[in-house]
Amino acid sequence: MNNQSLETLIREELARARAAKTESVDNMVLSLAKQVAAAVEEEARRIGVNAVVAISDRAARPVLVHVMEDAYIASYDVALQKAYTVVALKMSTMELKPLAQPGASLYGIQFTNDGQIVIFGGGEPLKIGDRVIGGLGVSGGSEEQDAALAAYGAKMFAQLVGNV
Repeated sequence: MNNQSLETLIREELARARAAKTESVDNMVLSLAKQVAAAVEEEARRIGVNAVVAISDRAARPVLVHVMEDAYIASYDVALQKAYTVVALKMSTMELKPLAQPGASLYGIQFTNDGQIVIFGGGEPLKIGDRVIGGLGVSGGSEEQDAALAAYGAKMFAQLVGNV
């Protein structure tokens, strides 16, 4: 077998393994949530934010809530609600924000679902392809910091499941 054939064989096997890994993940599991939370915590520490990271499954049920030392008490509920929001509406909270402003099509949505809908940044749906398998909510910094941390977490999730 020549080098070109061997490289082709390796590429095909890696593609099959990646496809199998992606197909096998249809809901958020704790082991995956822990990896995403650890990555977000490391980035939060790097930028100087004491955050709460909440990860939910595809039914918006919490799988993990990770509270960094000295995080705001209020950030706990906010992070959970961001994780709920992104699964419930299948969009990031930053995408939702302009839609929920006065005069926009979803104005007032934050008053539905027992007040669990969050209309500011820090929440990202965790997707494989077009399927939402979980939600990530981050709270503890400014809206921009929370949104950046959530986007970072979604990026790390995509890399972990081979969805890049």
